[in-house]
Amino acid sequence: METGNVTTPFGRRPMTLGMLANQVMAGEIKSDQSVDKWKLFRALCEAKPLLGIGDRALAVLNALLSFYPKNELAQENGLIVFPSNIQLSLRTHGMAEQTVRRHLAALVEAGLLLRKDSPNGKRYVRRDRAGEVDEAFGFSLAPLLARAEEIEQLAAEVMAERLHVQRLRERITLCRRDIAKLIEAAVEEDIPGDWQGLYREFRDLIEGLPRSPTTAQLELLLDELTGLRTDILNQLEIRVKSTKQRGNADYIERHIQNSNPDSISELEPRFEPKQGAIAEQDNDRGAVTPEKGRGETAHPHGQKTEEEQSRRPGVRNDGGGLKSFPLGLVLQACPEILTYGRDGVIRNWRDLMAAAVIVRSMLGVSPSAYEEAANVMGPENAATVMACILERGGHINSAGGYLRGLTRRTEKGEFAIGPMLMALLRANAPAGRKVG
Repeated sequence: METGNVTTPFGRRPMTLGMLANQVMAGEIKSDQSVDKWKLFRALCEAKPLLGIGDRALAVLNALLSFYPKNELAQENGLIVFPSNIQLSLRTHGMAEQTVRRHLAALVEAGLLLRKDSPNGKRYVRRDRAGEVDEAFGFSLAPLLARAEEIEQLAAEVMAERLHVQRLRERITLCRRDIAKLIEAAVEEDIPGDWQGLYREFRDLIEGLPRSPTTAQLELLLDELTGLRTDILNQLEIRVKSTKQRGNADYIERHIQNSNPDSISELEPRFEPKQGAIAEQDNDRGAVTPEKGRGETAHPHGQKTEEEQSRRPGVRNDGGGLKSFPLGLVLQACPEILTYGRDGVIRNWRDLMAAAVIVRSMLGVSPSAYEEAANVMGPENAATVMACILERGGHINSAGGYLRGLTRRTEKGEFAIGPMLMALLRANAPAGRKVG
């Protein structure tokens, strides 16, 4: 059995304060403390960048753990393993003995192993008459048990950072696609503007990114691309609005103009028409303004009334009979969606819909599923439902399947957003987060 006494290394290997600190820490292990050795090893594999060890050192540690007879590392089972370098070489698939020794030293240096050297430096075990281990000399796994919680925390940090980088790369990819296609559309439509200069700026940003960028560099690139995309969109929107105003002059005598400048026609996201589906002739015609009732329509281009348009197959703008809720209430109930707004703020329905499109991609919801939800529920309600799905992400296995299910229920008149929002509002009430 281990005595817990401080031991010094054999031969010319020096004793260091780090070794002493590791031995003191190992001596503080609680008697009932235990951990699954393979679960801990998987956490080590995740946390290796923060622990300063490489793949081959982990291969040697894996071989050492295979010599430990139990699956649970525990003080009562003993924590010393004593294989020879030849045995370790065999279990590391023929790794040279010199290499094995070098990586054993690296594991000791990283504070993951302790040497318990015998008087002659050999590794062996002394047993009593009953065959139980009386004393063993070799490598102690006690630091792994003592640092188990720390290792798992480091592994969680590495995984969270990796997920953050993955999301940054996804958002950068979306921005790149948006910018390239918006500039291409502007050039094809012969819209005035310095599109060549904007494209050069876009390419300079992309090509200035290192081959292996840091998280900070990715965040900076995303901010710059988002700003560039906003500038391009602003120029295109000015052009679209001026074109609409010119077009309205031909119909001013026959159609009522919409006095509400914040019509939902400017807020609803545009979807690509699928093959076999009926494409909308004009973007968001006959939309209901968010401030007015559902019976009141806006028709800035001389389009058909809402009643006439609702007869068109493949298009629904009645929100599936769902009740709409104030934007402030939605954001209080679903504060996580604020992260995906511009500068972490959502000021209007348009911002919420843009954030919902980003969340849709992040959660793996197909464009067709979201488009169908927007057609059935209405664009505002579809964005609200995406915010609710994001808020409850840990409880939903398939966001796309869940959204399609809610869409089906909406068609049957079996779904209401109110209970979902109220439940989230109660759940988030203690946080006291303010709406942007």
